This record gives sequence, C-alpha cells and structure tokens, in this order.
Amino acid sequence: MLRRAFLPVLLCLAAPASAQPDSATAPPAAPAPAPPAPAPATVRVVLQTGEGAIIVALETERAPVTAANFLRYVDQRRFDGITFYRAMTISPADGLVQAGMHTDPRRMLLPIAHEPTAATGLSHTDGAIAMARGEPGTARSEFYIVVGDLTGLDARPGDPGYAVFGRVVEGMDVVRRILAAPRSPTEGAAAGMQGQILAPPVRILTARRAPPAR
Repeated sequence: MLRRAFLPVLLCLAAPASAQPDSATAPPAAPAPAPPAPAPATVRVVLQTGEGAIIVALETERAPVTAANFLRYVDQRRFDGITFYRAMTISPADGLVQAGMHTDPRRMLLPIAHEPTAATGLSHTDGAIAMARGEPGTARSEFYIVVGDLTGLDARPGDPGYAVFGRVVEGMDVVRRILAAPRSPTEGAAAGMQGQILAPPVRILTARRAPPAR
C-alpha cells in the first residue's frame, strides 16, 4: 500500500522527454549592455586654508592646459602663503571667492591659452573652480571658486567666458565661510572691487596633490 501511495508523486516529477523545450526554437539571448564610458581623468589637490581644507578635482583630461598650469603652481609651492582676498556676493545664495598672488607678480608663471567652457564641456555650477583673467589668454595665477550656479560666466556666442578647470569635491562649507567673511568697506575701489576685499584675507597655508586613493 505504501508503494502505491508514492507512485503518482514519482510520475509527476519525471517529465517525458517530449516535454523538454527545443533549444533550436529558444529565443536568442539579449546582448550584454555596453560598459559605461570611463570618467574623465582628474587630479585632486588639497588647499589647506586658515578656515579648513578645500579639496578640488582638476580636470586634467577635459581642461588640460588650465589644469596643468594650476598643478605647476602647486608642485612648485607657489600657492603656499597666498590668500583668498576677494569675496563677491551676487545674490543671497550665489557668489564667488578669489585667490591668487595679484600683489606679487614676480611669483607668477607665464600666461596660458584660454580654454572656453564651450570646448571643455564644463560649467560654472556650484563648486566649480575657474581662472580669473583680463583678456583671453592672460590667465596666470588668479583663480576663483563658485558658490551656487553662475552659468552666465560660461562661454556663449560673442563672449569667450572664463575657463572652468575643476570642481570642489570636499570643503564647500569652508568656501561658504570665506564668502561670508568680513570685508573692508573701502579697499578695492581702484580696481572696481569696493566692498569685495576680505578683511582680513584667508590664507592658503599649503597647496598639495592629494595622496592617491587606495
């Protein structure tokens, strides 16, 4: 009796050969998705300031001329001891802070070719780092960091704009503190920057390449 009770179960588990799917009529396998394109190459630099560390990722692939210029200043330690001396507020949430060695031209390297955002694909969005300049092709040591979106500084027809060459990846809280720091009500008038000169300026103690990620 026990054998007869288990027999139907065993028959249900054993499918006849004719019930197996025919591999010749099975649909073809879907092609594997293409791997994502690698991210453009960057190099990280740590700006150790009197207000804390700011880490920027420089676009060595998309803005090679401008990023290489910044790295020359870093590697030769020309940025050690310079200051964030200017803070310009454009709206309650937007503005920029500027650093460089504008008072010591002897420490500056030669000017570099202009790399417009129309060519690099970069933009003046929150945290962007870009070069200050006079005419295109005159940028040297002066750079600024954007707070908020200031895409009006990008290149557009008839205006080459300014050269973005990287982005802050850590330390935007430090940048915002610098933007909110006290300013002189009178300094900077001769340069059209009255009310934008920090008093006192915020010193960059050191500028160094970040150690490679492990």
